[in-house]
Amino acid sequence: MSFLRWIESNLAAFVLALVATGLGASASAGQTSDNQRQTELTLARALEMADAHYPKIRAALEQQVAAKNGIGVARTAYLPRVDTLWQTNRATANNIYGLLLPQGVIPSISGPVIASDNSRSAWSSAGGALVSWQPFDFGLRSAQVNVARSAAEGAKAALNLTRLDVELATLNAYLDLATAKRIVGIAEANVERLTVFSNAVHVLVTNELRPGADASQADAQLALARTQLIQAQANAEAIGAVLSNFIGIAASTIQLNDSHLTESPPQDTAMGASVAEHPAARQEAAAVNQQQQQLSVLTRSYVPQFNTQAAISGRGAGTSPSGLFPGGSNGLEPDTMNWAVGVQVTFQVFDIFSLHERKKAQEANVRAEQARYEQTIDDLSTAVQQAKAQFTGATQVALNTPVELKAAQENEIQQRARFQSGLATVVEVAAAESILVQAQSDDTLARLNTWRAFAAMAAARGDLKPFLDQLAKQP
Repeated sequence: MSFLRWIESNLAAFVLALVATGLGASASAGQTSDNQRQTELTLARALEMADAHYPKIRAALEQQVAAKNGIGVARTAYLPRVDTLWQTNRATANNIYGLLLPQGVIPSISGPVIASDNSRSAWSSAGGALVSWQPFDFGLRSAQVNVARSAAEGAKAALNLTRLDVELATLNAYLDLATAKRIVGIAEANVERLTVFSNAVHVLVTNELRPGADASQADAQLALARTQLIQAQANAEAIGAVLSNFIGIAASTIQLNDSHLTESPPQDTAMGASVAEHPAARQEAAAVNQQQQQLSVLTRSYVPQFNTQAAISGRGAGTSPSGLFPGGSNGLEPDTMNWAVGVQVTFQVFDIFSLHERKKAQEANVRAEQARYEQTIDDLSTAVQQAKAQFTGATQVALNTPVELKAAQENEIQQRARFQSGLATVVEVAAAESILVQAQSDDTLARLNTWRAFAAMAAARGDLKPFLDQLAKQP
């Protein structure tokens, strides 16, 4: 019986082991599946996804398309105009001599007054086409096309500026998330160190080698470290949501591939692009040009308007000058045809007064846009100098933080050794741990901030290409 009980007990254990193994394998498979669903995201790829996904860029792109099509609309003014007309009506034919002022209520009747039954009605019809075309316009239509062309240039610059702003915001969100994840790792390592330290202190207190206050102090420091870890994790999740908004994928699936950003800092290569090429400057320059072209339109407006015209028309009437009403379908089809060709010249003489005032207002608009352009150039030049100073400072800090980190690591080791020897207190060890956490954070931030500052310097000049080129050279 004892042998059978041994088999039963071991068989149960064996079954439990198999179940545990299966559960572990299922969990492992599930974890592998989750990892496969995660997206390894490089910084360059994040910028591409933001450029393709973010609605603000798509809206600016459609605005550029609309402005570009506006050029085609302005060019249609060179085409001849063709107006066509057809009408059929049934009405009385009463007519009367005398003047009738222009109005839109009483229908007009053509032809002589006839003596007939004024209550009878007849069919009438009319149809025709009129072709009008301006052979020359003293440059007015060309100026209007230039206005549309300037608007298209401004929309293109606005698109580039929007793309630059979104890419820079995405870049900063990516670096923020990379920093936040590293801070989480530092906080986790700090919790692990303080957990080991707290356990050691409790052992000493249990053996009455340390006062009970030391255990309380160690527990307090451990609780503080755990609080900092929770805060770091929450911050990382919040920043992940920001990056997710830019690139269009769920924050839970983002897995950063950013190790190369901490291996070597970017180099201050010569970026000679003029601030005049910055999208903001080009947008303002297009606005200045558009106002100037509007002034040119006004200047060319006080000229005679020449129109060549050609017309063909036909009319039909169900009555005759003698007063007869043939009846039936007479008048339904035009049976009297006419054609005409001519030139019409119009000139609104007294428009000179309003045009003079409008030109003065437009000249003020031109001067205002020129002042805004100068202000934009000054602001961009200042931004370039500030970004360069920040990059220089970030580079110098990145050279100094390894010294800080090494000293903090040595201090932490020494304080632990002194505590084990009874020469240091729990407070001194906790202070050393805090200094180490700060040094680790400073070192991580410093290396990532060199890339952030370099990107800001490139963006201040209006082009992230130098940044992307150096990023592509990283191993």
